[in-house]
Amino acid sequence: IGNLTVLEPYRPIFIGVALVAMIFAYRRIFRPVAACKPGEVCAVPQVRKVYKIIFWIVAALILVALAFPYVLPLFY
Repeated sequence: IGNLTVLEPYRPIFIGVALVAMIFAYRRIFRPVAACKPGEVCAVPQVRKVYKIIFWIVAALILVALAFPYVLPLFY
């Protein structure tokens, strides 16, 4: 997988798609509780907390993936 340089020209597109997906996820997860109807999953506080934790873990992984090609030359 480390030699998959065929996809390198499409890197900016993948970055854009990831950032747009994160923006939509952020808007959906961090919307006010008042926007949720009483029977929906987003109205449950425990679920909201888990969604937020998972969101920040995924955001950190995306940051690592974005920075990896620029930091990697420093190690060899």
